[in-house]
Amino acid sequence: MAIFSKCTTLCFLLLAVNAIVFSQNTFVPDDNFEQALIDLGLDTLPLNDVVPTANISGVTSLTLDNRNIQNLTGIQDFSALTQLFIQDNQLQTIDVSNNINLQILWCFNNNLSSVDVSQNLNLISLRCDSNNITALTISNNTALNVLTCANNQLSTLNTTANPTLSTLICSNNTISNLNVLNNTALTQLICDGNGISNLNLTNNPNINVLNCVNNNLTQLDTSLQPQLIELNCSNNQLCYLNVNNGNNANITTMNFSGNSNLNCVVVDAINDDKSFWQPANFNNYVTSINACNANVPVDILENFIGTSYTLPPITQGDYFTASQGNGTRLSPGALITTTQTIYIYNETACFSNESSFNVVISETPYFIPKYFTPNNDGTNDVWKIVDTNNLINTISIYNRHGKLLKFLSSTQQSWDGTFNGRFLPTDSYWYEIILNDRSVLRGYFALKR
Repeated sequence: MAIFSKCTTLCFLLLAVNAIVFSQNTFVPDDNFEQALIDLGLDTLPLNDVVPTANISGVTSLTLDNRNIQNLTGIQDFSALTQLFIQDNQLQTIDVSNNINLQILWCFNNNLSSVDVSQNLNLISLRCDSNNITALTISNNTALNVLTCANNQLSTLNTTANPTLSTLICSNNTISNLNVLNNTALTQLICDGNGISNLNLTNNPNINVLNCVNNNLTQLDTSLQPQLIELNCSNNQLCYLNVNNGNNANITTMNFSGNSNLNCVVVDAINDDKSFWQPANFNNYVTSINACNANVPVDILENFIGTSYTLPPITQGDYFTASQGNGTRLSPGALITTTQTIYIYNETACFSNESSFNVVISETPYFIPKYFTPNNDGTNDVWKIVDTNNLINTISIYNRHGKLLKFLSSTQQSWDGTFNGRFLPTDSYWYEIILNDRSVLRGYFALKR
């Protein structure tokens, strides 16, 4: 019994020693990984699939790029690791869940289908471009500063939990919706080659580089990016571009070519040097959004007075009975038999423009307005007589005290409500019209402000 007891004790001691010896090594089954550690002085030949744990547990930065590594088993024992550069290898999986001190992870140009960084709360830089990643969750990485995930298979990307993100490169994925409103520190946004249809930059005042080429954007407003120096938004579906941000003079790259619907670009100043802007032949620059509407062509017709009126053919716009394309749509050739205002409305994908004319159905061959509203709203701003048959010779306008305010010839039959450059007040005003046959018409009208 004593011999058996001694043997048992000895066996347990041997097992304990083996366990201790075994626990002092880290299993590294990939020969290329182990060889890289040997080259770095963290292991010695021969290749035996183990590395002394003590040699690697204190390593803070590890560079293993372009080593044909396929298996990163063993990385879990690099417990102090803050920087891992494992790009340009053959990895299909990567597990850095035990590397909780990791701040920089570069694993681009591998064969990864996913990257789990949920345990790496200190991560500030993640580069996982050119893999096969279909989903990327970075909601736990609130300190993330740089994210590059281009050339993957991402259909969504959520960066709302990353307020310190300054560089985002997500080119050549299939992302249709990119929300960067929470990324207030963003300075570089490269999102070309996706399917993005809307890009709201309201909360991104620090952006200086923006590349959104080859997306589905119809509008782009960079007026709140005063540091913007590079913008490439070519090959989208833009009909509206606003770059009026106060920094046009410092721009080094500006390209909005390949947007066939774009007929208006809002800029700081029309006459600034744009010789290097693309496309070079673009010239519809304005300084306000409202001016974009004026660039939409629309036909203009004169007022008419008569017993009936037939709408003539037009090329720029359509007829409507109310402003902004409202009311009833009318067709060329329609017979108008009632007095009304008819609108010609034309619109593009982003902007619209309209003109209007009055049709007065009357037996009298001229029309004298009863009032006008000179408030510069584009409607009824002048008092103008419709003289279809050119029967009027002169017009004199007086105030209620008989003072002559305006004398109009037969070719100048409108008044804007001013006298010597001064706006006249709301009141009644009198007219005296001399016809070509020397007969006289007198009456009054109202000016309303």
